[in-house]
Amino acid sequence: MSSMDKEWILKDRDSLDYEIGACKGTGFFYLINHGIEIELIQKALEESRNFFCLPLEEKMKLAWKEHRGYTPLCSERLDASLRYQGDLKETIYIGPIEDDKSYLNQWPSREILPSWRFTMELYYEKVRAAGRRLISLIALALNLEEDFFEKDGPVDPFLRLLHYPGVLDEKVLGSSAHSDYGMMTLLVTDGVPGLQVCLICRLALISLFVSVLFG
Repeated sequence: MSSMDKEWILKDRDSLDYEIGACKGTGFFYLINHGIEIELIQKALEESRNFFCLPLEEKMKLAWKEHRGYTPLCSERLDASLRYQGDLKETIYIGPIEDDKSYLNQWPSREILPSWRFTMELYYEKVRAAGRRLISLIALALNLEEDFFEKDGPVDPFLRLLHYPGVLDEKVLGSSAHSDYGMMTLLVTDGVPGLQVCLICRLALISLFVSVLFG
């Protein structure tokens, strides 16, 4: 898998086409020197674990609505052709934190998780900044203006925290086959292997034992 060094690209624009070529292959690459402190990434992962360790009744107080909030285990099935109950994962969605719908975001009680909201808002802003810069580099690689993808307004991503408790039945997947919605996904993992990329042109499924895709 290719690695993309954001700082190096900014110093050597002539190499942009080579680096962005990963988007034309697997569609995956490692992003390094992205500007997000490793301490913040670790803190966000820690707070994510803290949330998913809460009792179900506490998490359900933030039940999903308006594309924000908590979805419990097996509430989604990304591959509709499969017949099992649902994907074995739970998720909490956080939407844009500065737009006119930011009030729709749902946050755990500060009495239970006192630093959760602060950490996630800071992490959101850092990831958003990295994503916006990456989108501008993709525009340049396509011979477009650097701000092409933001001419109709700023890019306002969603942050999704996911927990996979482990699969006991080989027929049940943590996340079934799918293509992500939206233009781009920045993914960080806690080092547990499991991500797979389907190379349609080669009819192959490659298991990627990734420590950190975005780290």
